[in-house]
Amino acid sequence: MTAPLKARRFWAVVPAAGRGERFDTATGAAVPGAAAPGAAAPGASRLPKQYAPLAGATVLECSLRPLLREPRIERVVVVVAPDDARWRERAQGSGKLLTAIGGASRQESVLAGLKALRDQAAPEDWVLVHDAARPCLESADVTALIAALEAGASGAVLAAPVVDTVKRERDGTIAETVDRSGLWRALTPQAFALNALERALEEAARANVAVTDEAQAMERKGVRAVLVQGSPFNIKVTRAADLAAAARILQSAENRAMSGKMRIGQGIDVHMFGPGDHVVLGGVRIAHDRGVIAHSDGDVVIHALCDALLGALGKGDIGRHFPDTDARYRGADSRLFLRTVAAMVSEAGFALVNADVTVLAEAPRIAAHRGTMAANLAADLGVAPELINIKATTTERMGFVGRGEGLAAQAAVLLEST
Repeated sequence: MTAPLKARRFWAVVPAAGRGERFDTATGAAVPGAAAPGAAAPGASRLPKQYAPLAGATVLECSLRPLLREPRIERVVVVVAPDDARWRERAQGSGKLLTAIGGASRQESVLAGLKALRDQAAPEDWVLVHDAARPCLESADVTALIAALEAGASGAVLAAPVVDTVKRERDGTIAETVDRSGLWRALTPQAFALNALERALEEAARANVAVTDEAQAMERKGVRAVLVQGSPFNIKVTRAADLAAAARILQSAENRAMSGKMRIGQGIDVHMFGPGDHVVLGGVRIAHDRGVIAHSDGDVVIHALCDALLGALGKGDIGRHFPDTDARYRGADSRLFLRTVAAMVSEAGFALVNADVTVLAEAPRIAAHRGTMAANLAADLGVAPELINIKATTTERMGFVGRGEGLAAQAAVLLEST
């Protein structure tokens, strides 16, 4: 009886027993984020490509990261050569890693990895086979592959459609242009049921058929795996020159990830002076010979800060959330607005790194009140007061501020993903 799709667990096998015969680190150019291949010690030309330095680690370590990060993958079997001393130095530190000894070919090494799972995995569990020399695999592609299996596929292969014009060569010249419609580049991981893949590889070996990937072995058994479109940047490091491309891809991915972790926002608020005997700034009531014309308490500091926070979240502005057409906010304490926006920041998975606020006014002077203002804002935002900076400036008697017609505030904030 076949186990329900959701009950079938996930495992991974990474064949890493190759010698990298086409890979020569002694002839490669310097790679960003990696040691210069030309500076390698004697014998570096024999360094297997999976151990070439890349982005502060090795090619193999970069290839393993997306598999180790995926919580649904139970264990990852790394299949190494019998005399591989380098792996023993790196195999510590993750309870998800297992080790198996590989063979003379990739096909034999994958089989060894599958057999190493027999005592832990069920025959119908899914196994993702990933090349040790594909360091640019994206976690989103692993997720998509697993989703295809859970949706009922009999197997799944990460792939990218061929987008370039394809030529067939004969005797060093173009013989014909090949129709590229329906052509895909097979990538890894490729995922199939453990027992079925093991039998398919064994049968191919008995037939003396050297398969180039797991999908080819399964094709011989009549299994039609689904193609899961993955990133075309999931390149395979084959030659030393490929390291430079991989380093650029990884750096670009890191930059994209960081852009999602940090958010910057800016806000500005202005109010005219009107009848009254005080203004409210940063939640502090400051005596003045005039008040401000506003629907709420007219606290330009908090209004600018709210706008900056909302802008960083991509959630509009203060007028959208607390419109001056709503009677509930007539004369309202603006600190209520700030506490509401602070909750939105937290719910979105961000925290304030720092805020910088500038008050623009000829009067009143705020020097004596800055500490209290910062303490108020920090309390409402749930952060330390030292993360809030408040300063003031005049406009040298220029413009509406300089003429004493009103006051304004500007705020800038930095948020970080929690």
